[in-house]
Amino acid sequence: MSIGFWQIAIVVILVVLLFGRGKISSLMGDVAKGIKSFKKGMANDNEDIDTKNISENNQDTDKKE
Repeated sequence: MSIGFWQIAIVVILVVLLFGRGKISSLMGDVAKGIKSFKKGMANDNEDIDTKNISENNQDTDKKE
């Protein structure tokens, strides 16, 4: 048994009737904001790790001299 077009259409109609277009669009906006902030946080973490590694490497070379 596979999910057909009509089953998907009925589920979508029920969701829209239960939640309304306004709640669904605001929910999608919140999801998009969450994804953007997650990507921004990951980019900041990578930059922090890179600068930390660079500073550690500089400290190691200073100790050797």
